Amino acid sequence: MLTFPNAKINIGLQVTERRPDGYHNLDTVFYPIPIHDALEVIVAEGADYDCRLHISGIDIEGDPDTNLVVRAYRLLAADYTLPSVDIYLHKHIPTGAGLGGGSADASYMLRLLNDMFSLGITTQQLETYAAKLGADCPFFITGIPVYATGIGNEFHPITLDLSGLYLVVVKPDVFVSTKEAYSMVDPEKPEVTLDKKITRPISEWRESISNDFEKGIFALHPELAGIKEKLYALGARYAAMSGSGSALFGLFESPIDNVEQHFEGCFCEQQRLPDSHRGASK
Repeated sequence: MLTFPNAKINIGLQVTERRPDGYHNLDTVFYPIPIHDALEVIVAEGADYDCRLHISGIDIEGDPDTNLVVRAYRLLAADYTLPSVDIYLHKHIPTGAGLGGGSADASYMLRLLNDMFSLGITTQQLETYAAKLGADCPFFITGIPVYATGIGNEFHPITLDLSGLYLVVVKPDVFVSTKEAYSMVDPEKPEVTLDKKITRPISEWRESISNDFEKGIFALHPELAGIKEKLYALGARYAAMSGSGSALFGLFESPIDNVEQHFEGCFCEQQRLPDSHRGASK
């Protein structure tokens, strides 16, 4: 069985406070976008292993045996009888980008196994399993826009439809440490939360919706600030960094011709946002 995990962007990100457990509470909006990986699972008849991961496309650092899709398989295998499988993951969503690719892969693995082997797991149960794999993983179970608080794991419904706009995502060859990103932010509770700001016209977002990570990260990596400026110069209605980076995105009324030429040396993809809240549909 084959499925296509989709990425997400953060529209705004405010670090509101440091928690006693060392984590930080956030104020952000997750929006699904039509940039995908490919994930396929095939039953491995007579195999002497539980699952084996085969990766193509963008390189992924680390031991494949600890990859989130493998962890997702073993999480369900602890509660359900699953056959041995081969997992084929083709990475297209950039890693270390703030686009949630790894979390999407894990959640789609849960969904795929549930469908493939008729496990009968409810959506709510899938979200509970996903939460064990990562704070934002449950978002990808349903994949509709949400206002997220807590450590990015408490989801609240919002009405936000960007369908018909053109999305440009740019990811340069820059690594941003999440730990370092947080170290440069002074948490502060906003006077107006993002679920209220997001209801304003997109033409007002530039002045009202920001990503707290940008100030410190742009100082360390001015090329990221340059990408954001170029997105606005090309006519973006709104542009920002996603999460703790290092991907940036712009929302446009119309497509940009030969957009890749403006961002040479970077991952660059342009997509029309679908006429659906589900960024995963293909």
